[in-house]
Amino acid sequence: MKNKLNNSVNELGLSQQFAIGNDLIFLPDFQTSLTNLFKKKVYTDNETAYCKSFDDSLLRYASTWAAKEAVYKALKQLSSATLNWKKIEILREKAAGRPFVVIHPDESKYQISLTISHDGDYVWALAFIQIINQA
Repeated sequence: MKNKLNNSVNELGLSQQFAIGNDLIFLPDFQTSLTNLFKKKVYTDNETAYCKSFDDSLLRYASTWAAKEAVYKALKQLSSATLNWKKIEILREKAAGRPFVVIHPDESKYQISLTISHDGDYVWALAFIQIINQA
């Protein structure tokens, strides 16, 4: 019975084709953790340039971090592979525009829908990921 249950759980895990991740950030707490070392470990050059292009860069760093966390949480449901924060890149079509995600080097493996919202002291991100190429 135990083996049958383990096999069923493993089959379900292997057949999962999509996942959802989310993250909520309280800006005052995030501000204290936004050090230069944190920025260097987490953000790509493109993300840093985007965040710095706004007067309120804290909000942009927080929204990008929330998006990375949401994507990471969804990806971990689909794969146990280790993923460096800079491998998840959050880009925008234009300043303050629609966000999209690039996963390095597996960008063609996933279709990702991402939304980011903020209100007052809070930033929230939600990512929906679907496997499109199981190479």
